[in-house]
Amino acid sequence: MSLPHGRAVTRAMWVTRFDYKTPTDIEKIAQSCEEAGCNTIIFQVRGNATAFYKSSYEPWAEQFNFTDPGFDPLEVALAAAHGRNLKLLAWVNVVPAWWGSTKPTDSAQIYNKKPEWAWYDKSGGRQPLADKFYVSLNPCLPEVREYISNVIEDLVARYPIDGLHLDYMRFPNDPVGGTAKAADYPRDNQTVALFKADTNKSPDSDPAAWDQWRTEQVTKLVSDIRRTVNQYKPYLEISVAVGPVPEVAKSTHFQDVKTWMKEHLVDVVYPMNYTRDPKVFDERVAQWKEFAGRTPVVMGVRIDDDIETDRAQLASVLHAFRGYSIFAYSSLFDSPNQALDKQDETTRERRALVRKALLPQLAGLSQSGAAASAND
Repeated sequence: MSLPHGRAVTRAMWVTRFDYKTPTDIEKIAQSCEEAGCNTIIFQVRGNATAFYKSSYEPWAEQFNFTDPGFDPLEVALAAAHGRNLKLLAWVNVVPAWWGSTKPTDSAQIYNKKPEWAWYDKSGGRQPLADKFYVSLNPCLPEVREYISNVIEDLVARYPIDGLHLDYMRFPNDPVGGTAKAADYPRDNQTVALFKADTNKSPDSDPAAWDQWRTEQVTKLVSDIRRTVNQYKPYLEISVAVGPVPEVAKSTHFQDVKTWMKEHLVDVVYPMNYTRDPKVFDERVAQWKEFAGRTPVVMGVRIDDDIETDRAQLASVLHAFRGYSIFAYSSLFDSPNQALDKQDETTRERRALVRKALLPQLAGLSQSGAAASAND
């Protein structure tokens, strides 16, 4: 099998911040990913402006009660991955400021510390907290983009990560309070003044220009991160998780991945192709194959109980692209993730059946991918 541009195959696993609580959990994650034929772990270290590493800017995660847990999860994960010759990408959620219906209890968390960096509507109301949704930092503000760049600079400079993986590099734009559509954030005076200074327009007078300007602010943030990483480790791979249909992601979330690829702001793109509809899945694969150009694509595949669909999708994307990334670790392996994945006996038994069915195929894909890479 010939791979695009002679690139090595990526066989990755997304590991969420809910999948570990102890060093033992992390060691088990690395071992399990190796058993699954993976060569890359995408390890989440920042979810909502809290850290799973020793950050100089942000408090420890709420999962650790905002206090030092007595170990550094990223440090442990790097040692566990590198000891098995696995790459580890540090996964950061970029724009989210907080998650859930109650505010953080730590006064140093950015939601509390910098309320002026939040989203506000036309009436001056702050974006409300809500279950199952993130509230956001405002990437239209230069000081917010500088802050996020500083957070990433600190991470990249101090840890021997193999790559930086960006998620939520967009406006979340999730509806809150049960509404059908998200409010037209951000409408604070500073953001509107910046838009007017750049375009001599108001958001209401030219909604298309307002959308385009907000899209450009997200791209500025990507560019700032690229520049920051290049100052410290120009060789470090920057990857980004993106919506599976770029036009939809751009119109609804101001995520302009085609521009990021064209301007070489990112090195690898991970489309989140989380559909079980074979026709839709294949259409998306064909679209990405057509316009990706020389930007490597690692297609994200969501694993569930439909084993034949899982098998077909994994084989399809490995054939079409540089590789695949599995969402997520807890779909295949037991996890302390009580928030998103019930750990009852039935669930564990079902997960074991999925493992039994898929792990031999994943190991086979690992071997065939290595052979293809050697032949390129």
